[in-house]
Amino acid sequence: MQFRRHRLRSIFHPRRSSFAVIDRGIPIWIKLLYTLFVAVLVPTYWREYGPTNFLYFCDVALFLTLVSVWTDKALLASASAVGILVPQAVWMLDFIGSLFHLPMTGMTAYMFSDTIPFFTRFLSFFHFWLPLFVLWVVYRLGYDRRGFLLWTVIATVLFFICYFFMPPPPAPADNPNLPVNINYVFGPGDAKPQGWLPPHLYFAALVLLMPIVVFWPTHLVLRRLFPAPDD
Repeated sequence: MQFRRHRLRSIFHPRRSSFAVIDRGIPIWIKLLYTLFVAVLVPTYWREYGPTNFLYFCDVALFLTLVSVWTDKALLASASAVGILVPQAVWMLDFIGSLFHLPMTGMTAYMFSDTIPFFTRFLSFFHFWLPLFVLWVVYRLGYDRRGFLLWTVIATVLFFICYFFMPPPPAPADNPNLPVNINYVFGPGDAKPQGWLPPHLYFAALVLLMPIVVFWPTHLVLRRLFPAPDD
């Protein structure tokens, strides 16, 4: 009875969220299909780009969402939503613009590069559908309010790893597909490091401002749209 009363409160108090609690879990066929995709992507990316490619926010979110899909727990999918919805929206817009030779940022130029095999680029299209899928998972499981804090910690750790241990741009001529400037810790492009701020100042601003400008507003929107999970 308590569970039913909770569901009714979620439905009849829209000020708490725009959607009622679904809490149906993820269908098994979607679990299997998503797992199959990840199982194909990982060795392909490892071969083409190397293991450091998995330090990108989008790849980390892909793996976190996989755990949420199998456990039917909202926390990791919620953290992924906080982290990637805005950046991947930019990716989506740039990709659509690039199709019409009107790129917005140039961040999807690699999707049209002959130096990367077509199948690898096909797999990379997950950048387009993953944020939509993550939103659907959150819709099914609820939005865990701890997602903001968890993703902020994950992102901060990744920022420091990428800045102090991963290579800056550009990629070496003998390995053009080597991941450089991972998570844009050296600037907004992969051709060269940014030059309008001292490197450490740019990095500090990135670490401090991303949670304030991107993650926190996304958290507020998700908290408004989706109720918390029941458990």
